[in-house]
Amino acid sequence: MAFDKSEKKVLLLTGALMSLFVFSVLYARDKYNDAPECLPYDKVYETPKVTKIDDKTYQVYAVAGMWQFEPSEVYIPTGSEVDFFVTSKDVVHGFNIAEKNVNLMAVYGNINKSTVKFDKPGVYTITCHEYCGAGHQNMQAQVIVNDPTATK
Repeated sequence: MAFDKSEKKVLLLTGALMSLFVFSVLYARDKYNDAPECLPYDKVYETPKVTKIDDKTYQVYAVAGMWQFEPSEVYIPTGSEVDFFVTSKDVVHGFNIAEKNVNLMAVYGNINKSTVKFDKPGVYTITCHEYCGAGHQNMQAQVIVNDPTATK
């Protein structure tokens, strides 16, 4: 069985594209491993709080409910790493920090976790991206990152 020139070109092009695809998948496999974790449910996560582990490590237990996040404001110093544990006390909500590429679902009876490093001072807005009812458009919270060494 002989191939003509156009068939050979198509086969070579297809092989090259397949090789590029396989290489891309293998290359990205370990590079983009910041997917959120889903943790076993525990009632301790239903109480909203901010816990300071050490000078640069914090844990935030965020609880979404109609139509608010608790805590609604989180204050941390620049350079901190924050573990967000997210759940809901009623319906499904979203938990999005666009500037940090955080996109979690807050689901009743489930805990989702994501770790974020805040290197720059500023106000990072948390928004609900899952329609949750009449007050959905107002459902926001803030992570306020300040530089404790900055002079006023």
